Amino acid sequence: MKKILEVLEQELKAAFAACGYEEKFAKVVLSNRPDLCEYQCNGAMAAAKAYKKKPIDIANAVVEQLTGENASPVFSQIVAVMPGFINLKLSESFLADYMNGMAADEKLGLEEPAKKETIIVDFGGANVAKPLHVGHLRSAVIGESVKRMGRFLGHNVIGDVHLGDWGLQMGLIIEELRDRKPELPYFDENYTGEYPAEAPFTISELEEIYPAASGKSKVDEAFKERAHQATLKLQKGYPPFRAIWKHIMNVSVADLKKNYSNLNVDFDLWKGESDAEPYIQKMIDTLEAQGLVHESQGALVVDVAEEGDTKEIPPCLIRKSDGASLYATSDLATIVEREEDFKPDRYIYVVDKRQELHFVQVFRCAKKANMVDEDTKLSFVGFGTMNGKDGKPFKTREGGVMRLERLIAEINEEMYKKIVENRSVKDENAEHTAQLVGLSAIKYGDLSNQASKDYVFDIDRFTSFEGNTGPYILYTIVRIKSILNRYAEEGKNPEQGSIQGAVSDSEKTLMLELSRFNSIIEPAFEEKAPHRICSYIYDLANAFNSFYHNTRILAEEDQSKQTSWIRLLALTEKVLETCIDLLGFDAPERM
Repeated sequence: MKKILEVLEQELKAAFAACGYEEKFAKVVLSNRPDLCEYQCNGAMAAAKAYKKKPIDIANAVVEQLTGENASPVFSQIVAVMPGFINLKLSESFLADYMNGMAADEKLGLEEPAKKETIIVDFGGANVAKPLHVGHLRSAVIGESVKRMGRFLGHNVIGDVHLGDWGLQMGLIIEELRDRKPELPYFDENYTGEYPAEAPFTISELEEIYPAASGKSKVDEAFKERAHQATLKLQKGYPPFRAIWKHIMNVSVADLKKNYSNLNVDFDLWKGESDAEPYIQKMIDTLEAQGLVHESQGALVVDVAEEGDTKEIPPCLIRKSDGASLYATSDLATIVEREEDFKPDRYIYVVDKRQELHFVQVFRCAKKANMVDEDTKLSFVGFGTMNGKDGKPFKTREGGVMRLERLIAEINEEMYKKIVENRSVKDENAEHTAQLVGLSAIKYGDLSNQASKDYVFDIDRFTSFEGNTGPYILYTIVRIKSILNRYAEEGKNPEQGSIQGAVSDSEKTLMLELSRFNSIIEPAFEEKAPHRICSYIYDLANAFNSFYHNTRILAEEDQSKQTSWIRLLALTEKVLETCIDLLGFDAPERM
């Protein structure tokens, strides 16, 4: 289906052309004065300069083409107002037809892209040395939403967690483990047997080992050097350390999968920096063959500064003087791997915004070396910090780093209390409902904020059933479900009949909000902006609740009206549920 704005512009273009004006002036926008009109065209203002005429004269001529004998069925009202605005209101019959078209379409009127792309979304980026904490939340929920939006549009989207599993953190764990358990066979140079199948630590122990080792490395230079050497030995294939590394991976990934699952986040690929290792030399050979890499203080670098840069862009560091790999090394080698495996049309990285310079360097290096095609899109979604009410990074009440698992548990507990105290859901259903509503509170609380901006994670506000929150959106959906269920219990079919023209302002407002759906999703994906969907469904939920409070739906005696309203409710539910699925959460049956 064409977007509403496309339909309106088509009408206006014909009218402008009939008056002898260029079609480019027929641009239509959503009205910023809904008290006066629903849409407006300001093209007469720009046309006046081009044609040396008064804007109001041009506007009047265009309006004349769309009224009277030539009246367009799209509009119920079209008027020219000083100094040359064209105010538009849609006809109730046209809008009703548009609603029925949306209801009949699986994608709710959303057209698939002309070209279906293969897209890699690189998000998650968890460090296997430690459990997920709240700092991992934004990457997970933003990336998951971007992935879902791309798939809904019809693209082949591949989500890759891209684990941090190959850097200094591995060496730190190995050496800390050596200090704590020197008797383990991994540290016996004369050991020749099979290494144990069971890990010498649990996830809880691993959670404590890494911070301890990291802290020690900051005050103990000898320990830091040992960790560095252990990392190099691991990367060069030293069997005992590879065995420890496999234990770390098995224990950590099992915990990661559990926690990501609790967030309703999943990945197609569970790859990491280690998977890029076999591609590193090939990548470096490519750079050397093209004469792009040179030595600087013993390290290998690629110059990526470009004419016109407003700030200094340092060279991309490919390999350190001691031969160690860096993040750029891994990311470039991963691009080589992905080009061989998938040949993506687009790469999207969802990472902390403080990594922007790194990705500028990596992207420029990849383009310069022709690692990707010229028209391959490389983009970076840099997200801000999730803060507490004090404006500082979100912590536990004790001031420590909060594990993501604990945050989810606290939110679920809060929702369980509210649901049991204030709603009719009981027993095991209450617990399941609390989990669904709790997840909506977390995800909507995050995603309703523009990704690049820092925001305050306010548990009290995010778990409220009022205002711009996930629970409010879910409560609206549950309210609609309840009405549809009661209608069905009366022996009527909520899927029969059609939507008729609106008979009240609140009904028309609801239809107008619904009609915006297909104009929201595509730009939300292209801009990697889930907050646009949040803003849309908040407006839609408000429009529905206004209609609900003004309309006695189930008590209506006029069956044609009631049938129309029920079909409108069913469409509203479908749009809302589609949108929350794109955000990565679901609605319960009751609340």
